[in-house]
Amino acid sequence: MNALPAAVLLSLVSAVCYATAAIVQERIAATTPPSRYGLLRAPRWWGAVALNSLGAVLHVGALSLGPLTVVQPLGVLTLVLAAPLAALLVRRPVSASAWHGIVIVSGGLAVLLVLTGPTPAHGLGGAGQTVLAVAVTCLLGLLLLTATTAGRRARTLRSVTLATAAGVAYGAASVFVKTVAGGWSLSLPGLLSTAPLLVLIGVLAAVGLTASQSSYRGGGLATPLATTTVANPAFAAAVGIVMLDEGFRFGAPGAAGALTAGGVTAWGLALLAADSAGERAGPSRTPPVRTEGPGPVVIRGPGRLSGAVHRAVARRPPPVRASTRPRVSRR
Repeated sequence: MNALPAAVLLSLVSAVCYATAAIVQERIAATTPPSRYGLLRAPRWWGAVALNSLGAVLHVGALSLGPLTVVQPLGVLTLVLAAPLAALLVRRPVSASAWHGIVIVSGGLAVLLVLTGPTPAHGLGGAGQTVLAVAVTCLLGLLLLTATTAGRRARTLRSVTLATAAGVAYGAASVFVKTVAGGWSLSLPGLLSTAPLLVLIGVLAAVGLTASQSSYRGGGLATPLATTTVANPAFAAAVGIVMLDEGFRFGAPGAAGALTAGGVTAWGLALLAADSAGERAGPSRTPPVRTEGPGPVVIRGPGRLSGAVHRAVARRPPPVRASTRPRVSRR
């Protein structure tokens, strides 16, 4: 009976670590120029890595103590805590639309995960692990290719795609972690059998970290964080339904409620995306208005055209003066 409160506490601290790391990552992306290896020399980035690692360790501990249906929904706390932590740490006010989007996403995801059926005691078998690994590799490759193709022309699409890839990687890693935790053994054969899964979990965690860091560049904080947080448990739930014969509670009404909750979550994500896009477009519109302010006063402009006009006007009097001077001299 004491394991469940411990799992809830570990999940809460893990959410705090993830939210703080997300804020640090977003600030690094917004204040440093793009560089392939420049982040390795940034102490703040290593601090974000440490926070993400601590959050992952606490999440593994929560998975080993509590059921997946309790631990995974608590990941929504990352969204709830990110906004007040950003206001507290970096003095960034959160707009009303962003608050509405965060509340809607959190509520929709919470309902969706509550309606998801309980996870069975058994994990993925050998064949299931292979199928999931291949499927995740193909899906991540497709998402990363889409983000690369989007590039700088469609920053919102690139940010959401990378955040989705991060959520898929984290969700798949959670499924494999649950499988390893269910059949963990300290014997040499047990360690050798779980070694490939441990390596795969490490690779997925690295891919998720890299994709999430890249998603914050040009994407703000709310939209990438919301997308990653939603994609993570959603992918894990999809794997449970397809590969572990899980379903929704309360039969057909539960399935209808889950679909409704998914639509509500998508609506909240749309609000967050619109708010983030508006924040990025707002500052870019201001400088042109300021620079074009003195534009109507053409005479004062230092441009080449105004200079030519001044020279043309200045050249007109001399011929008139030249024509009058000879008349005076002749008289």
